Order: sequence, then structure tokens, then C-alpha cells
Amino acid sequence: MNTAFSTLIRTASHEQHMEAETSTFMSDLLGGRLGVEAYARYTEQLWFVYEALEADAERLASDPVAGPFIRPELLRRGALERDLTHLRGADWRATLTALPATEAYAARVAECAREWPGGYVAHHYTRYLGDLSGGQIIRGKAEQTWGFARKGDGVRFYVFADIGNPAAFKRGYRELLDGVRADELEQQRIVAECRRAFALNTAVFHALGEEFPLTA
Repeated sequence: MNTAFSTLIRTASHEQHMEAETSTFMSDLLGGRLGVEAYARYTEQLWFVYEALEADAERLASDPVAGPFIRPELLRRGALERDLTHLRGADWRATLTALPATEAYAARVAECAREWPGGYVAHHYTRYLGDLSGGQIIRGKAEQTWGFARKGDGVRFYVFADIGNPAAFKRGYRELLDGVRADELEQQRIVAECRRAFALNTAVFHALGEEFPLTA
């Protein structure tokens, strides 16, 4: 292929990426128009997705396709659990519930983790590179809006303490994408799964928007 795979996957999923970023719920959250409860509920939904992403990470580390992407400095579940303890209290698991859209998203991630390493890479890419990029905007807004300590409890999910140079890390990640062990047909399947990942994420945002509508 003449086009680098990292470029192909970014450009081919651009429309779905924009739809997710500009959802009403995320726009309201980043605009400071929703309370901390909405942020906490969103954080709960993230836990289910990252539980699915990271539950099989150790096994996938030896996979020739997915293995190069399994990096311990990216793992988010522990940080999410610390944030949820701060947001919900020590017994946060007792009240943790997934929206149906979140259940569908997490189930698809888990399915790919079990059965299709290339599809897992698509979900890995959409989540972790998003966390390193746009996630930092969410962190800053959360600190500003709800008074969380800078890079402290409540926003630790967005803090990659073991990645000293995020820009360099992202360049390295894209090089991994360019070298992924997949022929042209498989690359197209991965791109399609990337679009699906953004659509699943957008569905979660829509569900959250219905749960937290702005009142006139």
C-alpha cells in the first residue's frame, strides 16, 4: 500500500472520530454545563471498557499482531479505580452499573480480545491514543470545573506518569501501526473496526446525554 497504515486508519475514521468528539454530552461536559455526577457516571462507563481492554492484555502480549501494542505504561484500569474511589467512595463497586450501550461496547472489545487480534488493535488505538490526546483536554476541564487537584485523584485516568514525552510516544505508536502484521484486506478490516469502535463510543455518549439532559 502506498499510504502508511497509521495515516489510513486516521483519515478513514475521521468522520466517526469527529462525531464522537462533538456529541452533545461531551460538549456539555467540556463546556462546564454538567455537574460532577455526570463526570463520575462517564468515568464508571470507562471502567467497563478498560476492563475489557486490559483483562487479556497479558495473554495478548505474546501475540504477533497485538503484542507490540501491549505497553504497561498505557494501562488505565488501576488509575480508573483510584478515580472511582475518589468520586464514589471506597465501595464504588457496589453501585457500579453499565449502560446498555456500554455493555455492547465492552462486549465487542472483549470479543476482539478473545478472537481477533487485529480488531483488538483497532480498539486499542481508538482508546489509548485518544486518551493521550483529547483526553488531556478533558483532564484540564475537569480540574477547572470541579476543582480536582492537578493530575490528582479524580483525573488520574488521564495522567500517564510513565510516558515522559507523549508526542514521541504517539510517533512510536504510529510506527507500530505502520508495521502491523496484516495484509491489505486485513488492514481494511481493522479500519472498519476502528470506525465501529468510534460508533460504539458515540452510542455511550448518546446514552449519557439522555441520562443527563440539560434543562432549560
